Order: sequence, then C-alpha cells, then structure tokens
Amino acid sequence: MDFSLTTLFVVPDTVTTLPTATTVNTQSLGAGAFGIFKNDYNADTAANIALAPYFYLAQGRQNTYLQGSKRSDKIKGCLTAGCNTNVTEFYKVNGCGNSVTQITEVGNWTVQCGDVVTLTIRAHSSYLDTLYFNGFTRSVTVQAPCCACQGDPCVNVPISALIDKFIAKLREQAPGNNPDNISLNQFFTFENIGGTILRITGKPLTKYGQPCDVAAFPYEYDRMWFRTFIYEGPATTVDFIVADNCNLVANANITQRASYPVGTADEIKQLEKNYYSYQAGYLKHLYRMNGYNQNFESYVTDGAVYTTYYMKYNEFNKAEYNWGDYIPEDEMSIIAVNVANTGMISALDAFFTAALGPIAAATLNVVCPVTTTTTSTTLAVTTTTTSTLIP
Repeated sequence: MDFSLTTLFVVPDTVTTLPTATTVNTQSLGAGAFGIFKNDYNADTAANIALAPYFYLAQGRQNTYLQGSKRSDKIKGCLTAGCNTNVTEFYKVNGCGNSVTQITEVGNWTVQCGDVVTLTIRAHSSYLDTLYFNGFTRSVTVQAPCCACQGDPCVNVPISALIDKFIAKLREQAPGNNPDNISLNQFFTFENIGGTILRITGKPLTKYGQPCDVAAFPYEYDRMWFRTFIYEGPATTVDFIVADNCNLVANANITQRASYPVGTADEIKQLEKNYYSYQAGYLKHLYRMNGYNQNFESYVTDGAVYTTYYMKYNEFNKAEYNWGDYIPEDEMSIIAVNVANTGMISALDAFFTAALGPIAAATLNVVCPVTTTTTSTTLAVTTTTTSTLIP
C-alpha cells in the first residue's frame, strides 16, 4: 500500500498553459487556475527553474474561506545526473480510453471418430471472482461424428462441423427458471474461422452504476480475462492448472490480451474523492448530503480521458525531522490533464524536462491498444512472457 501524503491537481480544460508572468502568484490564482511557482510564490518557468532553490505546484480554490490556494510541498529541481534533489520518482502516464477484450483461438485439433470432447472456460474479473469461487466456470461437451462404415477410426474428423457443434452448445441460453443461471454467451462471442479455428472473444464489461452519492467510492479497475481448456472425455472437476496434458485435443492460444482503460473521467473523479481530505482546510468528510460538502471541488469533464503526471518526493529540509518519535513519510503530487488539452501537456513536458532533467526521462507511456480484426484461416502463434495463469 502507498502511504504517501498525496495532493491531486485536476487541470480544468480552460487552463491551457502554465502562467509565466511575474505578476502571477499563488495568491492571485482564480478558481481552478493551475501553475508552478518559485520559492517566492511567483510564477516559475522552464527558463528560470535553475535559479530557484525549489518550486511549488499550486491551484486556486472556489472556496477560499479560511484557506488559501491548494499547494504541493517544496520540490527541488534536478538539472544533472546525480544532483541533490528530494524527488525520488517521476513518471507520466498517457491517457488511453480504449480497452480491448481478450481473444483466444482454439486450433490444431486432434479428434477422432466418436470421441467425446469437452471445452471449459474459466473467466475472471473483479465482479466474477466475487460471485464465483475461483472464477466463472462453464463447460460444454459434444461428441464427434461416428466413422463411416469401414472407416479408419484413427483419422481425424472434419473439424469445421465439430466447431459448429461447439458453437451451438456455447450459445445456448441457460435455463430461465433460476435467476442465478448465466450462460456463456453473456460474456463471450464465438466464431468459426476458416473451418479450423474456434475464436472466443470476451465481450466488453458492463459499465457499473454510479450512485448519486458524493461519499460513495464506486470506481473499480476491472478487466475480464479467461482460460480455455479442450480435452477428451466428459467435464471434469479437476483443477485445470494440473490438468492431464495427454487428454488435451486442441491448442488454445491467446492472440489478444484484455487491457484496462487508463485515465478515464470516472477514474480521476475517484482520485478526487480519495485525496480530498488531504488538502481540505475544514469539512474534510464527504457527507452523503451535498449541502455538507461546500469545500469539495471537481474539475473533471465527464467522458474525457486524462494524462497524469506522478511525482514522489521527500521533505525538502530533512534537518527539521532529525529527532522525534515518528516515521518519516514521503509525499506525492499528481497532475491530471485532459488529453485534448495539448497546450498544457506540452507546457508541463517542457517544464519537467528542464526542472527534473534525467529523472523526467524515466516516464511510463501507455500505448492505446487496437482491437484485432484479422480473419486469418491459420492459427496465430504468439509468444509472451506473461504468466499463462493470468492472461
């Protein structure tokens, strides 16, 4: 768990660049206005950062009664490798509203006449693992066609017909007399690709309801991933992690792994709630009646995607904490900027490159995934270093 004292700054879409005029200071910031300031509280820039012993991040408030602007603690710049800075970690995460679902392709079948074959899917997500022990698990069993008169029982049967039989079973609705019965086609789509491949694609997760309650914490990081097993014989209750490899009659290859969306508006709204009390001068609690939360401010635009900057640092003057019966605690500042606000993102990139030098180079850049749309009739073979137990 991260115990850093954290301050979150969500930059409004209307604030498109950092202030540079010397007349702008932390006290003159309007509601939501964001900037970076020197030790004298005047606007800081990439050009003069080398002259300042430290800088602040600051944002104006809507409610200024008994409190000033929201500020970070003192952050010391770093212009060269090995410099004396209190920053211990810095990275940038590009926002990505896209998330792809898992695709598994089953191929290289070895099924003979009359064989009984079972396909089992075990799916996991935050909610599925809450509802079902060890994941949502369902199996379907079909029998391969019998051999023709005087046919060779060792010859593989036509696979396309077998795949179609599996798809028909997989798409069947669960009995409707029990509301707890859930069919596989609620979470997956099934396709016969070229008569040789059974493609299983996870469906996008249903968007969770957002309660009209400022004190609620509804956002969850969630994705659905699943494992697929195809084996000879009826459905088994054996744990598939130790399944008998000799009974497997096809290969299940993951051709696209599920991903998380990054920096969505719901995620940033949740961070606003999580870190609200750290900088509230009073009325720190998020009561269920909005009238009791006069200090709570949100600058998130619904439906937007945000790029975030994370900076972790220690106390600027450690000499003040040489003695005491306490454990030193570091701090973290997070800046969230709408990906469409390219002016502010460019300004922040330039500032942190100048202010943090070699530290700023170590950034995490998320590449938005693109859904696979291939219709290849041959089984795609992929290599990965990710554990096969957690696709």
